[in-house]
Amino acid sequence: MSILQGIAIKAAVTRSKGAPFVIESARIRHPKEDEVLVRIVATGMCHTDMIVRDQYYPVPLPAVLGHEGAGVVEAVGPLVKGLNVGDHVVLTYGYCGHCLPCGGGHAAYCKEFFGRNFSGADPHGECAIEDERGQPLHDHFFSQSSFATYALSRENNTVRVPREAPLELLGPLGCGIQTGAGAVINSLKVTPGSRFAAFGAGAVGLSAVLAAQVAGATSIIAVDVIPSRLELAKELGATHVINSKNTDPVATIREITGGGVNFALESTGRPAVLRQAVDALGGLGSLGVVGAPPLGTTAEFDVNDLLLGGKTIRGIVEGDSVPQKFIPELVDLYLQGRFAFDKLIKLYQFEDINQAAEDSEKGITLKPVIKIGE
Repeated sequence: MSILQGIAIKAAVTRSKGAPFVIESARIRHPKEDEVLVRIVATGMCHTDMIVRDQYYPVPLPAVLGHEGAGVVEAVGPLVKGLNVGDHVVLTYGYCGHCLPCGGGHAAYCKEFFGRNFSGADPHGECAIEDERGQPLHDHFFSQSSFATYALSRENNTVRVPREAPLELLGPLGCGIQTGAGAVINSLKVTPGSRFAAFGAGAVGLSAVLAAQVAGATSIIAVDVIPSRLELAKELGATHVINSKNTDPVATIREITGGGVNFALESTGRPAVLRQAVDALGGLGSLGVVGAPPLGTTAEFDVNDLLLGGKTIRGIVEGDSVPQKFIPELVDLYLQGRFAFDKLIKLYQFEDINQAAEDSEKGITLKPVIKIGE
């Protein structure tokens, strides 16, 4: 059914596996029920956007991706109660809000998580965007599809933020930065005086470094192979950095800490690095895993080391965050000068979206943010 009577937009469309983003004219329908129409100011670009473009995750194409949107509420559906036109908002992941995990405060493990974030349609199987030919474009990516001038989200994944915060910088709080910081604060519960290691010093890993400093860890170790990232890690609060291309990170961490770290985070998605992170834990240490490799990837570890050391390995989605609570807390920390995530960000114009993707994949830019509107 055509929705061409909807709102004219520009959208970056992914039409085939591995193809570049193409900015096209399209239309998006008006919000209904609990939906929110957001005029997008800027959108972060995340590793997940690229792995979906390259079809490591089976999101149907053609699609409008983008899942770290920030913007201004333009219109609301009739069931929306807590948001108003003109509100500044950050868009985050989709969840149903009524299953057992959601009811228990664990929306990141919603029973409908995959469908609401990766199905390419709304929960009824319908798309909200059509191209110029009237053909549907798969959307509702992370319940937003924010590589566009306008996006449709739902009230529960649309988070109001203070007007004094710089809206063009805030989008990554909805996913990547929330993931790294939340893994430290919500999942691992890093404690004051503890020893922490981030395996991978990309945007997620460095967000974890920032959060470990907020949490009061006294040994904060960043492991990566890119010298510029390690230099930035020191600027952001890492007490030690390790270039694992030149140095055995496990042996070095054991030497620095006198036996291993209390907490570690693996954000690279590489099984060999995951093994290093397990080995670097001290007794009763805990490892959080947030790196996303292709589906079906397996890893290995020494079972007796895990058993006798009382070690814990756990997967973490979206930093175990309750977004309506956690994202405003991160904004407050930023405004207080205690969470300098802006140092991870480089801004790109909408028409330069493919350059942003290339720079991200080459490790030139930690967290690209695409400026889309005002």
